Amino acid sequence: MHHEFILSLGQILIIAVFGLMGAVVFRRSFRPLWFVGALSLYVLYNFLLTRAYFAIPNFPPEADWNWLGKIMSLAGMMLVALLPVFGLKRAGITLRQNPHIWTAWLLLLLFFVFFFSLAVMGSDGRDDFETILFQWTMPGFDEEVFYRGVLLLAMNEAFRDRMMVLGAPIGYGGLLTCVLFGLAHGLSYGSDGFAFDWPFFAITGGPSVLLLWLREKTGSIVMPIIAHNVANGAFTLF
Repeated sequence: MHHEFILSLGQILIIAVFGLMGAVVFRRSFRPLWFVGALSLYVLYNFLLTRAYFAIPNFPPEADWNWLGKIMSLAGMMLVALLPVFGLKRAGITLRQNPHIWTAWLLLLLFFVFFFSLAVMGSDGRDDFETILFQWTMPGFDEEVFYRGVLLLAMNEAFRDRMMVLGAPIGYGGLLTCVLFGLAHGLSYGSDGFAFDWPFFAITGGPSVLLLWLREKTGSIVMPIIAHNVANGAFTLF
């Protein structure tokens, strides 16, 4: 519990520093209350994901993966998305796609080819059934509802200025969600203090920029969920 709490504070502090830098650059469109709200959302999300910093036992007890934590954080963020200030559609939690998104479908196809190719080249055998089921479902649903859903909405409201990148409106707030996504995977804390894994940060934070683009281009988290689960799940099959 102690380590997870400090890790969460460290991740928030880094994003807060980048946020303050962005506030200086985009001071005319920066809205501090939304930024504080975005950071608070991460605190809530991490609290739920870790099952109150592991005070709540996992369920089922014999599971190798954090099923209960993922379900708790997914349910919590869906409730946040239902709040009037957010809204499911504004958070991208909708099946409806924007028109003229053939470039998004092309990128999604290339995403499939890339990750399945990596999985085949790095083949180490098929994983057990629980791992396959978990990796093909929970990471994409849980993390996309948060990072490309409610958190992105809050960050976009904090940093209103955006520019079109290949037909998708990308802003500083969106890029901050990608940095936080990388930190959630690449930054750790233990008995020796903080440790930063640059490669792991890059291989998670980098693809998350593509997921951000898919979300903004299509107006929905559907494609990011599919891409995310393929990226995680492909390696379980070979």
